[in-house]
Amino acid sequence: MLMPVRTSRLALSVRWCRLLAACLILGAAVLHLAYLANHCPLDLAPDEAHYWDWSRPEHLDWSYYSKGPLIAYLIRGGCAVAGSWSVEHTGNLALAVRLPAVLCGSLLLLSLYVLTVQVYRCEVLALAVVGMGLTLPLLAVGSSLMTIDAPYTCCWGWALVLGHRAIFRGSTWAWPLLGTVLGVGMLAKYTMIVWIPSAMLFLLLTPTYRPLLFRRGLWIAVAVAGLCCLPILIWNAQHGWVTFRHVFGLSGLGSTGETAVPPARIHWLGPLRYLGGQCALLLGYWFIVWLVAMIASRPGRERDEGVLYLWWLSAPMFLLFFAFSPKTDGGEMNWPVTAYLSGLVLSGAWLAKQFDDARRWYRLGTAINLGIFCALGLVATVFMHHSEYLYPLLSKIAGESTNANPFPLRRFDPTCRLRGWRTLAGEVDHLRIRLSEEEGREPILAGSSWSLPGELGVYCAGHPQAYSIGPVMGDRHSQYDFWFNPLENGDAFAGRTFIVVNGDEKLLRQAFASVTTTEVVHREANEPISSWHLSVCHVFQGRFPKFKKGGSY
Repeated sequence: MLMPVRTSRLALSVRWCRLLAACLILGAAVLHLAYLANHCPLDLAPDEAHYWDWSRPEHLDWSYYSKGPLIAYLIRGGCAVAGSWSVEHTGNLALAVRLPAVLCGSLLLLSLYVLTVQVYRCEVLALAVVGMGLTLPLLAVGSSLMTIDAPYTCCWGWALVLGHRAIFRGSTWAWPLLGTVLGVGMLAKYTMIVWIPSAMLFLLLTPTYRPLLFRRGLWIAVAVAGLCCLPILIWNAQHGWVTFRHVFGLSGLGSTGETAVPPARIHWLGPLRYLGGQCALLLGYWFIVWLVAMIASRPGRERDEGVLYLWWLSAPMFLLFFAFSPKTDGGEMNWPVTAYLSGLVLSGAWLAKQFDDARRWYRLGTAINLGIFCALGLVATVFMHHSEYLYPLLSKIAGESTNANPFPLRRFDPTCRLRGWRTLAGEVDHLRIRLSEEEGREPILAGSSWSLPGELGVYCAGHPQAYSIGPVMGDRHSQYDFWFNPLENGDAFAGRTFIVVNGDEKLLRQAFASVTTTEVVHREANEPISSWHLSVCHVFQGRFPKFKKGGSY
């Protein structure tokens, strides 16, 4: 039986809680939009720019090399709604590209509020969960950057809400809606599928709800989710199942098909790196709170089925990536992010119980720690959005630029990878203008890796199509290899002049009549942040060395 959390120390009406939560959610959205509209210092990340390239009308497809199609269609929607306004008021498309992230972040917070009320019947606790979520850089920054995690976490949050409604309230209409949300989430990120076995484990190990495993509601949800995934399956069937090989390669289970290297070896420190990364991601404190809350609510000790539902929709995702960490060397920090959504609700409830402790010093210590780390979270969030404020201080800590360490600030500022792309595009545009005047036609733009063409396309004047020649430069294959490109279609580019970013000059000289290279450096507060090599390559010979046409992707 579901039991409400005690709220004797905080008495607010349902109406006030909902009003305050709405103000927090809408206020956060307005702040994010204002940040993006007011000369945002952070350019699109390489991932964002790459997905923007997918979203061009001529590139919209059923699926893509490494991800499902949802991210491309959301960005296309953002650009259709606000693209012209974004360019007119900010000079580029970044606001329009990131607009869906703001919407997804707001919907995610709303789902956490609803989920908390469903499980604990406590509007005050739901308000507190929303407030805590806003102090977590993990969630706050996710509402500013349009990566696949924005729609993925949003879908996971609402799947939790609909799953709870279907299981605990017996609402038959919730099952097909749950399947739809799960399917849409899989179109964003494939790990959405982990929701299904996690929920099945909860049903299997909870006698009261075990019969639902054998009723049609659950299987309707699974079938609907499967139907939503048909675009991914159809596209992969037409392209040699390349996405599956890519995912298996990332998981360390096999070769990606991108290189000749064997599967990854065992990394014995991988589990420690994984745990350390998760601890850092949650500022240490919140990871400990989550871990303690999970231990306190573990099956066998916790008897409230609603709480166990939260537990089972958190633990498997975390444990899955922990199990793979020896093969992935810890993996990316954001991989198990959805474990902390229901986990945040559990953590909030556990913290609330600590304030009912009879020991005054314990309650005071809990309040102080909570206040300190909420404040630190807000400070970290501001830093992630405006790290340039601290550059004078960071430059003293990081030291001066040297040949061995040309960009010392990158050790302390993860947003450096989002800076300088407009500087690069400006220099490329100067070269484009000069070469167009000299030769009478536009040069071809290319990058030495998959991460460069999108940045050139989104920030260069007129949004030219740029290409990736990464496979001949040692980079992995990407979606660019499935579009018309100078690697597979060299004859169509023969005789043209290329501007290549970060290309290997020795290899370029084997493919062009002449190559001239210059360096572009981006600085902020007189500190070097990024640099690129621009190679002007004249008279393409029609093929690149060491490239096997029609090779495996």
